[in-house]
Amino acid sequence: MQTAQSLAHQAGWARLELGSAPLQLVGYGPTPVSGTSHLTVYIEGDGFAWRSRARPSQDPTPINPIGLKLALRHPSGAAVYLARPCMYQRGPTTSCKDPAYWTQKRFSKDVINVTQQAIEQLKHHYQVDTLSLVGYSGGAALATLVAAQRSDVSQLITVAGNLDTHGWIAHHRLTPIDGPNPIDNASALAELSQWHFVGEKDAIIPPRLTHGFVQAIPQPHQVQIITVPGFTHHCCWVDHWQALYPNT
Repeated sequence: MQTAQSLAHQAGWARLELGSAPLQLVGYGPTPVSGTSHLTVYIEGDGFAWRSRARPSQDPTPINPIGLKLALRHPSGAAVYLARPCMYQRGPTTSCKDPAYWTQKRFSKDVINVTQQAIEQLKHHYQVDTLSLVGYSGGAALATLVAAQRSDVSQLITVAGNLDTHGWIAHHRLTPIDGPNPIDNASALAELSQWHFVGEKDAIIPPRLTHGFVQAIPQPHQVQIITVPGFTHHCCWVDHWQALYPNT
C-alpha cells in the first residue's frame, strides 16, 4: 500500500508542518496559486488509533489514509489535507508520545484548538478568505466542532462521519472520551450549507447517528443526508468521490 508521502508526491503536493509545539499537525497540499480565494480542507479520520479494543496503537498514522485520498480526488478548486495529532510524526525527536491525543483526547479542546491554529496557517499560506471543511469518519467530528466556532466556513461536508460521539460510544460500548459532542453544536450550524454522506452498510458509524445529528438542527433547510447504497465505512468513497462531491 502506498504511503501518504508517496501519494502526495505523485500529485505534486508538499508536506506542511502546522500547529505549534508541543502539539503539531502535518498536512499535504499543492503549491499556492494566485487568485485563489476559497480553500477546501480535508480532515483525516482517526487512523490507526487502536491496536486492539483495549490496547492503543503507538502510532496513529493511518494505514489507509482515506481522507488524503479523498483530498487528492477533489474535483475542482484548491484543496489541502490536514492530518490528526501525531500522525506522520513518529521518530526519535518527536514530542508526540501521548496516546491520549489519538484515543481519550482525540476530540478534546486542545485538539480543537490546534486544529483551528492549523487552519489559520493554511488560510495564510494559501491566501484565501473562505473555507469548505470535509471530514472523514472521526475527522468529521473535528470538522463540525471547528466549523461551529468559525465565521469563514461556507460549507461542511462529512463522509461516514462521527457526528454524535456519545451515541457512537454507547453503540459500541466504549470508554467515554473527553471533549464536546458534535451533536451538541448542531443548532449553531443551522445556517451553514451541509452535506452528510452515509454508507448504507456502515457498521462503524450507524446511519441513525447521522440522522440524529440532522434532526437536532432547527429547520435544516440547507442540510442534506446522502445515503449511498452498498457503501460501508471504508468502501467505496475514494473511487466514487468525484461523482459524489456536491455541485455547489
